Amino acid sequence: MFPNKNALFHPLKVTTEMVLPEQFTFPFYYEPHELSINAARQVQAYLESQTDFNHNFGLNANEEGLPIGKMFGVMIVQDETGTIGYLAAFSGKLAERNDISGFVPPLYNNLDKEGFYKKGEAHLNKLNSDIEALESNPEIEFLKSQLESAKSQFDNNLKAFKIKIKEEKAIRKQKREEAKQTLTLPEFEALNKDLSQQSIYYHFRLRDLKREGEEHIKQAEVSLDKLLQPIKALKEERKTLSNTLQKQLHQQYRFLNANGETKDLLDVFENTKLPQPPAGSGECAAPKLFQYAYKNSLKPIAMAEFWWGISPKSQVRKHKQFYPSCRGKCEPILGHMMTGLNVEENPITKVINFDQQLDIIYEDDYLLLVNKPHEFLSVPGIHIEDSVLTRMKAYLPNATGPLLLHRLDMSTSGLLLVAKNARTHKKLQKQFIDRTVKKRYIAILDGEINRDQGIIDLPLRVDLDHRPQQLVCYDHGKPATTKFKVISINNNKTRIHFYPVTGRTHQLRVHAAHTNGLKTPIFGDDLYGTKADRLYLHAESLTFMHPVTKKMVTFTADVSF
Repeated sequence: MFPNKNALFHPLKVTTEMVLPEQFTFPFYYEPHELSINAARQVQAYLESQTDFNHNFGLNANEEGLPIGKMFGVMIVQDETGTIGYLAAFSGKLAERNDISGFVPPLYNNLDKEGFYKKGEAHLNKLNSDIEALESNPEIEFLKSQLESAKSQFDNNLKAFKIKIKEEKAIRKQKREEAKQTLTLPEFEALNKDLSQQSIYYHFRLRDLKREGEEHIKQAEVSLDKLLQPIKALKEERKTLSNTLQKQLHQQYRFLNANGETKDLLDVFENTKLPQPPAGSGECAAPKLFQYAYKNSLKPIAMAEFWWGISPKSQVRKHKQFYPSCRGKCEPILGHMMTGLNVEENPITKVINFDQQLDIIYEDDYLLLVNKPHEFLSVPGIHIEDSVLTRMKAYLPNATGPLLLHRLDMSTSGLLLVAKNARTHKKLQKQFIDRTVKKRYIAILDGEINRDQGIIDLPLRVDLDHRPQQLVCYDHGKPATTKFKVISINNNKTRIHFYPVTGRTHQLRVHAAHTNGLKTPIFGDDLYGTKADRLYLHAESLTFMHPVTKKMVTFTADVSF
């Protein structure tokens, strides 16, 4: 547990065999340094035995309250005497507190009852209560009903009278036609004058009907507005207060960097695509750790974050596992806070040279199939140009159409189908759309599962705070279905076949790792499991109808794992 939970700098034993990292951890993709692992273990030991707070992490069935897992962070730091230690932090609140002994404080204490935020929040709650009380007045619904009734009656009366006008006009026209044949000219002129008077009457009666109906509606609107006006005023006050409070709160989060420069949340997010900072920005573990280190002249050496407790229903989170900082909230903040630090290069921007020829396992005049290597892009990325598509454009300079029919994750190896002309592409694309193309993947899971076969049905969408990761979302996710069949189980590893019905991003990886899926990540999955020498997922087989021969064909690419 913590060497001294009443202190925030926790000394850490460093042996002569340990080598301090030359660069600070790139927080969005990293392997934790040995020192970070040791510090995390101390925090975890404290969490397992502590009695300082009560929070249900979902690890004990007898715990009271809603089970909620939590992200914790440790930062290895060096003080001015050269002593190595670590700081610890948690994201958000813990047991409805943000002042737990042993953990660094938040940048701003938004739980302080005497602070402007809590007082403003109390005022907002009072406004909400007043609005709710006014809106529950039964007379409002009665007057709304009267207004709708007045509008409906006006519309009905107007339609009925317009029909009558049309009918009377037709009758007058017929009388004129008949009178031309039977009446003398003076008699016809007298009749025509009488009929014209009738037309004028209906014109003015229509005007009066409109005026009477509109006045009736106006009276109903005025009566209703008398009750709604105080509600509108309170809602406007609430909106103004909420905006002011939010702006004040954003200004309280002032982030230092290694150069001693300060920016608040509004400054940090000014040049992003977001209209305002996301809720909870600045409350994650990483910004708390940086801020305390800078304010107390501690040099950041390395950092790691780990999950403690039950996994959320949407995300893939495993107890005690290390995870990167969130991108949605923390990337702009940490981008500022790490200015002046010597930080590791972003591994994603590193160009991985694949200097071999792509393995083309079949080719004819219309299509070909490539066995894509793992850690190679299907299409060019933001930082990397080399890809299957780039290579195919060079290999097939006279080809027309988009070429690729589908994609594989960079980390996934296996079959990719390429069309040599637009007509072939269109025909094959229809098969993908109609889901008549059969795909089989082979994978090794990092553990044993207790089902031989089955179907996983978990809708997916992008995790906005952790791009490119996906999460399960029943409200906004796209349908995602995977069939599976276990091949064998050996040495606590499961060899399995996946048959994806849909083709969502990271579908197989999430369906394998998620608590409502197989609860067992694919071996080597650096996003949803634990990194290894590679992701053990391979697109092994493709079955489709050849667009020219009209015969069903199956192609297979074996893998050595």
